[in-house]
Amino acid sequence: MLAYAIRRLLLLVPMAAGMVIVTFALLLMVPGDPAHVLLGPEATPDMIANLRASLGLDNPWYVRLWDYFAHLRQGDMGRSIFQNAPVSQLIAGRLGATIELAVVALLLATLIGMTLGVIAAMRQGSLIDTATMLLAQLGVSMPVYWMGLLLMLGFSVQLNWLPAIGRGAPLLDAFGAALTGRPQVLADSLMHILLPALALAAYSAAVISRLVRTSMLEVLREDFIRTAYAKGLRRPRVVIRHALRNALLPVLSVIGMQFGILLGGAVLVEQIFAWPGLGQLTIGAISQRDLPLVQGITLTFALTFAIINLIVDILYAVVDPRVRLG
Repeated sequence: MLAYAIRRLLLLVPMAAGMVIVTFALLLMVPGDPAHVLLGPEATPDMIANLRASLGLDNPWYVRLWDYFAHLRQGDMGRSIFQNAPVSQLIAGRLGATIELAVVALLLATLIGMTLGVIAAMRQGSLIDTATMLLAQLGVSMPVYWMGLLLMLGFSVQLNWLPAIGRGAPLLDAFGAALTGRPQVLADSLMHILLPALALAAYSAAVISRLVRTSMLEVLREDFIRTAYAKGLRRPRVVIRHALRNALLPVLSVIGMQFGILLGGAVLVEQIFAWPGLGQLTIGAISQRDLPLVQGITLTFALTFAIINLIVDILYAVVDPRVRLG
């Protein structure tokens, strides 16, 4: 297993290089000049030319790409054109908020999806099954930004139960504050993250619920389930300890993909709820043609997604002894 993990980690190098090249090529095709955007409409051609020269934008594309890889090999992602700060520093300041939002959304999606999937499978063909799958269909069909706006309108504007925008204290800090006698900090943090996490989790919860239902129905027809009932085991124990445990194996492989989807959806959700993560930074960097910052964010997303998938693959092999990593 260790050799497999090392090989997968080594494969991150060409994958990251490919992501940088693709992102670089796409941004070259986008119309607009960062120097012109930075200087504004009043800039003269000489001013624009001088700024392009100072930023290295007048060099051929292959020279700029080579220089970027040379700096990246030394751990330097470059400097943001517009914010004039190291890209790694800007990403580090926002990455925690995005990872926090994606992890909470994944936990909610897993909890809601598993619960609805098990209930639907146990009540196959009933009104509960139909209603559950209808909710799943709505979750799959509804865009994340529309779900976010509906949640904001309902729980923030109409009911005034939860804050519409912003972020409370980071969850780790909030838990620490709760342990030191300040539970209101944790409550405020949870209230701020609940709406964006629910909006982000809706699609993944729908996918997981449908997968869990299908897997449960297959497992419930297996011989070992009938044997468990024949031994006199009660239904809750059979469902939770035997059926659900085996039905969750396919779900593990989906969780890694869903985390990548959540990272992508966070870009829109952060804009809607003014969540100070990488999503807001990404949209601003793209609109300003800030190539070093866009490349750094893309590389960060790709590496995070790849590492999560590696962890899921290893967990899958631990849970199911039949799987051999090689």
